[in-house]
Amino acid sequence: MRIPGGADGRRLLAISFVDRVGSGLWGATAVLYFTYVAGLGTGEIGILLGASGAAGIAGPPLGGMLADRVPLRPLLAAVQAVRALASLSLLTTTDLRLLLVIAAVGSLGDRASSVLTKLYATRVADAERARYQAINRTAANLGWAVGGLAAAGALTAADATVYRGLLIGDTLSFVLAAVLTLRCGEPPSPARLVTTSATAHCPGATAAQDGTSAQTPATATEPAPNPWRDRRYLAYTATETALFLDDSVFRVGLPLWAVTATSAPHQLVPLLLVLNSVLVVCFQVPFARFGTTPRAARATLLPLAAAFLTGGIALAVSAVDSPWTASIALILAATAFTVAEMLHATVSWELSVVLAPPTAQGAYLGVHGLGQAVQRSVGPLAVTAAITTGPLGWLAFGAALAAMSCAQHRLVRDRGDSALSVPSVTVSEH
Repeated sequence: MRIPGGADGRRLLAISFVDRVGSGLWGATAVLYFTYVAGLGTGEIGILLGASGAAGIAGPPLGGMLADRVPLRPLLAAVQAVRALASLSLLTTTDLRLLLVIAAVGSLGDRASSVLTKLYATRVADAERARYQAINRTAANLGWAVGGLAAAGALTAADATVYRGLLIGDTLSFVLAAVLTLRCGEPPSPARLVTTSATAHCPGATAAQDGTSAQTPATATEPAPNPWRDRRYLAYTATETALFLDDSVFRVGLPLWAVTATSAPHQLVPLLLVLNSVLVVCFQVPFARFGTTPRAARATLLPLAAAFLTGGIALAVSAVDSPWTASIALILAATAFTVAEMLHATVSWELSVVLAPPTAQGAYLGVHGLGQAVQRSVGPLAVTAAITTGPLGWLAFGAALAAMSCAQHRLVRDRGDSALSVPSVTVSEH
């Protein structure tokens, strides 16, 4: 299979795979480590994870802002190194206050890394970014599965040494990701290319006759677009926060609902999560065709609404007092929310890029990254509220996400003066 982006595109896939292997190791270990090694209570663990998640919200805009000002490759490598240092530092203390600081730094690096990786992929894959994103998500899901399976095997020992070993494995994954990043090339930056072009065409820019470079007089340039003043992009990011809730459905809502409110066998829960991973690995790349153009991505928002609504209805039906009916409804719900996950991943990648001015791509994608970061904090509250309300809660949840998909469909409509009315400006066009 041909990989968009050439050698750098292939290296980035390896980076995503390695990164997610480490995440799989730590994701299966974090709560156990903090309980049995750090000696924290349930409430303290909740505070630790909640505070670190809140700190991570600042990661996307900070990373995106820096990416428009400094070379992307060393910046991404430096963020990976920060994540490695934070992960390793967890081994050095059991003090809750220090753990809060370390976990906050790690979460900040994690969310910044996510938007920087997306930006690098966007610049490398150029017009094939939708297809590349699908391949990248497939590699990431495979990495997560490998890490999770390795952790599951290791955790059969249930020993503190094993927990520390898995945390060290997570650290090494970040180190390897940083090394692989440094082997990548630096992709062209639209912001820097525009500045360089303006300088090159400045009448006052001359070369000294002795072969040295003459000083170039300062030129007046227009300020880069500011995403915080772009009301349309901010509104789009707000709708994205809701559409990313499929993540919380699988991490919190579906497992908790299945074991507390349905008659389905508890053994079905891990199989539903496996179903999610298998479907993403098998179908994310074919689903890329739904985001090959901005208009195709916008049109896909309507099937996305249908998938969310179907998932909410299926979860409501799963409350019936019949193990077989409940199991079938849960499988349907997991399938519907996975379809929603794949459709939204494709749509989100395309629209977040095409709605961002090329000269401020990093800053805009950083703001867009806030949607997913905020969802990680408020998502568990939203799905637990649906669980508490019961079947009607899931009906309202699915309907609300469907309505949000339709609202986004209207928000990004072609108005003649919008980014969707012209082909997206790509790096290669500068």
